[in-house]
Amino acid sequence: MTFRSLALSNIRGNWRSYSAFFLSSVFSVMIFYIYAAFLYHPGVESGHIMAASKIRMGMVFCEYIIVIFSFLFVLYSNSAFLKTRQQEFGLFSLFGMTKTQLRKLVIYENAAIAIMAIVVGIGLGMLFSKLFFMALTVLLNVEESIPFAAPLKAIGLTAGGFFVLFMVISVGTALRIGRTEIVDLLKAARKPKGQLVFSRWLVAVAVFCLLAAYGMAFIMNSETFLVLTLPILITVIIGTYFLFTQLSILLLRFIQKRSALYYKRTNMIVFAQLGYKIRDNARILFIVSILSAVIMTALGTVYILQVGSKQNLLYGSPYTLAYSEKGLGTHDVIDPAELKRIVAEDGFTIAHESITAGVLIHNYAIQWGKEESWQSKSDALIISATDYNRLAAFNDQPSLHPENGKVTLVTQFIGKEKKSGVVSGTVNGKQTEIQVGGLLEANVMNWLDSNSYTLVMDDFSYMELRASVPEDQLFTMYGYELRNWEDSSETAAKLSKLVPEELQGQTDFRRSDRLKDINEMVSLTLFIGMFISLLFFIASGSMIYFKLFTELQDDQAQFRALTRIGMTRGEIRRIVVTQVGIVFFVPVVVGIAHALFAMKALDNMMQSSNWIYSFIVIGIYIAMQTIYFLVACSSYMKSMLRGASA
Repeated sequence: MTFRSLALSNIRGNWRSYSAFFLSSVFSVMIFYIYAAFLYHPGVESGHIMAASKIRMGMVFCEYIIVIFSFLFVLYSNSAFLKTRQQEFGLFSLFGMTKTQLRKLVIYENAAIAIMAIVVGIGLGMLFSKLFFMALTVLLNVEESIPFAAPLKAIGLTAGGFFVLFMVISVGTALRIGRTEIVDLLKAARKPKGQLVFSRWLVAVAVFCLLAAYGMAFIMNSETFLVLTLPILITVIIGTYFLFTQLSILLLRFIQKRSALYYKRTNMIVFAQLGYKIRDNARILFIVSILSAVIMTALGTVYILQVGSKQNLLYGSPYTLAYSEKGLGTHDVIDPAELKRIVAEDGFTIAHESITAGVLIHNYAIQWGKEESWQSKSDALIISATDYNRLAAFNDQPSLHPENGKVTLVTQFIGKEKKSGVVSGTVNGKQTEIQVGGLLEANVMNWLDSNSYTLVMDDFSYMELRASVPEDQLFTMYGYELRNWEDSSETAAKLSKLVPEELQGQTDFRRSDRLKDINEMVSLTLFIGMFISLLFFIASGSMIYFKLFTELQDDQAQFRALTRIGMTRGEIRRIVVTQVGIVFFVPVVVGIAHALFAMKALDNMMQSSNWIYSFIVIGIYIAMQTIYFLVACSSYMKSMLRGASA
């Protein structure tokens, strides 16, 4: 038997253990190749696909992430494989195999797996790259579909890069073989596990770090983001690590002291073994928890930004089509009748129409108390309370009832809270001062230059003020809300062409275009990031799956002994499902807790509440993890029962 045939035989014999590692490696290679195939696509390199520049840098960044993550994943996997095969290496050494030959065997095995993973990964990448290009064609809004291509640069970079990565790690891990005596290798599997111990100080550190991280995340906002981000990250990592290495042991000790729970049915075996599983797998559970938090936070953030961006767009532009003009019925900007004709001609209907006349106050200044003042060379719009409340009812904004002779200042962003002041400026050529009786953060009209500040006045005072202003000096705001406005870009472009060049600044017809830009950016980010998130998800699940099978022989021996003293298959199944379920879902629960506080910090920065969207993302992640758990548990159970009955 040659070394090559022995290496292949070892892989076949341990294929169930190797499978999760192999599939994760294949997925990494596939995603890397797909991104590389786009980056080196002839149309992208030549500049023929102009829109590709929007995502090129993002894909390059993802390629680096994939390489770094693959390096760490392969490094861990190889190290773990070596630890589980110490007894096997001891037998090889006992039969006369030298250290050099052992290292050569390991390198052959890793080379075989690397070649298979690279070939299968690139093959699947070629198979799915066309679907990837089709999706990008839609997201980039490219007229011609991106043709299929298998660039040699992409194939060479993927094959060469991953083979070098595999072999560098393989050589590094192989060099560590042979430093242990044969007798220690043979007894590696029989070493006692020792007692479960923990440090009260480190438990306190875990609790303190997690509480501190959650507390900082709870109060973090846009002003404290730069200051608190790094402390939160450091305390979360430290707290999570000691949660699994120290605090988990304390919790298990607490359960062991509760006799009614600990001695109920098979709980004693479950918790007795679980303590060692958590201790031995602490680093894996820690890594999976952090990865779970990163995945849910990243996807949740992108999803929330997409939803939040649309809400902000509707808040800033309540009407699909809006414009303002000087005078009543002058129609210098655009004729409303012509606007309605084009809208109807393009198949849209007007759900709501608004025409509001107001008085402009030019070069206004606001004095807040004795010390703080603010002056602008632009204009503000004064409208009546009745007109404001009519607009507010349509836009689900709070109503107003200003004090007699005073105005309430309405703006999209208040900033520091202020109570009262005086606004002064020129109305119809006359210097005017009006008391400010209150402030309100709201928006009932599209934000144009003339109404970044809107002053709402009681009806009686407003009618007195308006009577002193000629009709040709009034300012009229027009707003039209269309049904199915998301597809009205072409209609808006037609209307914009009818507006004189010098009056373009008085229109806001771009809401549908802005929504397209937002959706395109977020969709591309989500589309590209989704594959990285899937890579993290599969790799994190594979780590747990792989770790289960590295302990399979020990577990089989234990359950074989329990079977001899009368334990049934049903009881074994219950124990295994409980233990595997806890190992699978504890890091998910910890990751969810981290992600929820990260979402809370995001809500604080966006000044909104997006919990429903956070729970949607978390629900999807839990569903995917459950599917992974059922597959892993079924495979592990078959191997366990087969070994326990042998």
